[in-house]
Amino acid sequence: MIYYNISNPAEKADFRAATLEGQPRGGGLYFPSQIPKWEKEFVDSLPTLSKAEIGFRIMQPFVGESLTDAALFDIVEEVLAFEFPLRKIDAENWCLELYHGPTLAFKDLGARFLSRVMGEFAAAGGQKIIVLVATSGDTGGAVADAFHGVAGTEVVILYPSGKVSPVQEKQLTTHGGNIHALEVQGDFDDCQRLVKEAFKDEELKKGILLTSSNSINISRWLSQQIYYAIGMSQWREADKPVIAVPSGNFGNLCAGLVAKKSGLPVQHFIAACNANRVFTNYLESGQYLPVSSVSTISNAMDVGDPSNFTRIKELFKGREAELKENISSFSISDTLTRKTIRMAADELDYVIDPHTAVAYAAVEEWKTKNGKKPGIILGTAHPVKFPDVVEEEIQKKITPPEALFSIMQKVKYAELISPDYQILRDKIATLKK
Repeated sequence: MIYYNISNPAEKADFRAATLEGQPRGGGLYFPSQIPKWEKEFVDSLPTLSKAEIGFRIMQPFVGESLTDAALFDIVEEVLAFEFPLRKIDAENWCLELYHGPTLAFKDLGARFLSRVMGEFAAAGGQKIIVLVATSGDTGGAVADAFHGVAGTEVVILYPSGKVSPVQEKQLTTHGGNIHALEVQGDFDDCQRLVKEAFKDEELKKGILLTSSNSINISRWLSQQIYYAIGMSQWREADKPVIAVPSGNFGNLCAGLVAKKSGLPVQHFIAACNANRVFTNYLESGQYLPVSSVSTISNAMDVGDPSNFTRIKELFKGREAELKENISSFSISDTLTRKTIRMAADELDYVIDPHTAVAYAAVEEWKTKNGKKPGIILGTAHPVKFPDVVEEEIQKKITPPEALFSIMQKVKYAELISPDYQILRDKIATLKK
């Protein structure tokens, strides 16, 4: 598989180069030169295949010869060493629980896949890899856990001060070793801007491989297709589902759309947004107008200029009518998010986090306009990661898993910085030595 830079299609790379580079040197995003088509036999046999077989068959065309089939299968099998249950939560809705991994968030899959691939490449290449990532919440913890101790890598995580939950902060700041946390006095967009500046800095990148681990990176982005297929392997209804995706930087939704293009039997996608509604506005007006992000209780979705919007446009080749046939979007307020958390606990006996609540509210809004249809909501984080909000609404304590309890007792290691690129540049320069 060859990948091209959306901003400069003449710039191309194979899977290995695109993964290690993260973002093309001149800016932009990598995109696959073709979208593989799943054979009917594969789609029909999803209920009988193991998670590892599903993951291998989805990712092999994208990886090509950059890894042996045996190495790729071993990576996928290790990455998928936890469950992705599809639970029916009411008469017409199911929740695909993606939070049973080590950091209790959907990003565990993509981060683990990327770290294992990077580990293979680092061992073969002998060159230091510095992984740079901006996080609005769960990405940081997932990346820190996945990369901790991976030989040949140093990881720099930027997160907005005071805008991630206490659990999220502990998960990304307590590892030490090759994990370096920078607490930025700003918002997520400031963090993302600093990362983008670093990737444009040719002098900084001399002598190292500087790459990203958020959904800018193709390995992180494309591997998220796997859990959509795992979810559909558990689907037993006659009708194709509508899938509601909590959406911030839009890598998760874009991965689902790629899977649908390949043959995933899905009726429609819903981009479930909070008050950061730049994509919702785009579908309503046809104009994409990035704005500064605003803080909400579903903080991992507080993004005012989602990076993967460019990939969504590229997937549909700018055909807005086709894009709108495949995606709807709703902006859900914090008030409605809280109401949905209470309703789920009181009426469904099901506890959900704020991001999952946004998806539930969005799919219900879609149904008021389009009729009752079976819906899948992506459960993207364990409710225990947002105790202040969830416990206030459900009026009871959430029992944390034992692994999470031990993390909360650890000491935070983070450097507080202003959103000044020179500070980040100096930090990376010290890691090059």
